[in-house]
Amino acid sequence: MATMLERNKKVKAPKKTREEYAEDALYREVWEEVNNEKTQRFLKKYSRVLIGGALAILIVATGIQIGVHSYRASKIAAAQNYESAIENRDANALAGLAANTSGATSDLALFQAYLLDGDVAKLEQLAEHGHTRDFRDLARIHVVTLRGDKMSAADVEKYLAVADTKKSPFYYTARLTVAQKYLADGDRAAAMKILDKIVADKNAPAMVAASAAALR
Repeated sequence: MATMLERNKKVKAPKKTREEYAEDALYREVWEEVNNEKTQRFLKKYSRVLIGGALAILIVATGIQIGVHSYRASKIAAAQNYESAIENRDANALAGLAANTSGATSDLALFQAYLLDGDVAKLEQLAEHGHTRDFRDLARIHVVTLRGDKMSAADVEKYLAVADTKKSPFYYTARLTVAQKYLADGDRAAAMKILDKIVADKNAPAMVAASAAALR
């Protein structure tokens, strides 16, 4: 084939001899074999790595796409089901939603189901197996409100012990509930210890502090 310089000068490329053509053919054949051999060795050496890497990338990419899609779809479906159950005041649908979701969504659905049908078993389930501390503590306070008459003050205090920390949003309510139970059982001394602490606590909510002061 004529070179660019030869084309520009309109000079014809010299004809190759038979020996030169044979030499070129041999060179190309050897070059191709060398390259093929190198490629085969590389593929053989790294075939598992290459295949594994390609599969890993494919699996991860597919998993991410499926995961994101499934996550979004499940969240949208849960929200729609929750809205429908609330609108229809369907306690069973809310209980079903609670069983098939997790976290605060599940807890909220179960608590709403209890509010609709008054089934204390749902409340007790939430108190024992709720996903979030807030709803577990809230459920325990409601259980005491409903069944506290059949419990001793010591039992109530023990049952609400999990909320006896300021990490719980119901800490002050739980303390006040225990104090009220001690008063109901006639143990004023035990009640006063709790009420005094609530009143002296500057962080106590105003309503709870006022209630505690009124009981003293």
